[in-house]
Amino acid sequence: MRPQDIAVLLKVISLGGDFGGIQPLSSSLFISLSEVSESLNRSRIAGLVDHGKKRVNRQSFMEFIEFGIKYVFPQEPSSMSRGMATGLSHPFMKEKFYSEYNYVWPDINGEINGLVIEPFYDKQPAAARQDPLFYKLLALMDVVRVGKVREVKVALTEIKKDILL
Repeated sequence: MRPQDIAVLLKVISLGGDFGGIQPLSSSLFISLSEVSESLNRSRIAGLVDHGKKRVNRQSFMEFIEFGIKYVFPQEPSSMSRGMATGLSHPFMKEKFYSEYNYVWPDINGEINGLVIEPFYDKQPAAARQDPLFYKLLALMDVVRVGKVREVKVALTEIKKDILL
């Protein structure tokens, strides 16, 4: 698995589970057709999508998020940068928790300064700007990767609502 595979799966989910083929998925993620295809192949091998690469195995994906993502794709907030709010700085989490620091994906079009949490892939902020659900899910993944126990519980509860429907 590669980090962008998580973003690809979350995008499929944000599109309602029926992404209509690789071309629209590639365009909406700003990832090449071959990278999306390879990502879906890796996810199929991992058991996170079905053999036809059309449907996310939501229960398996949720288990991976809950028990594996922070170990497979660990993250530690680093230097300050201008960027797009993520993690505890995303509006959903900001309503529930106070954080001394802002957390961001580095982005020249970003609105705030904060500690950098590296996105799963370079064009993630641009793709997230176009899809509010996708943005929220990605930001909640960052909470799972770097948050404290209480914060992670809230994030996982919200992720389950969107993934397990």
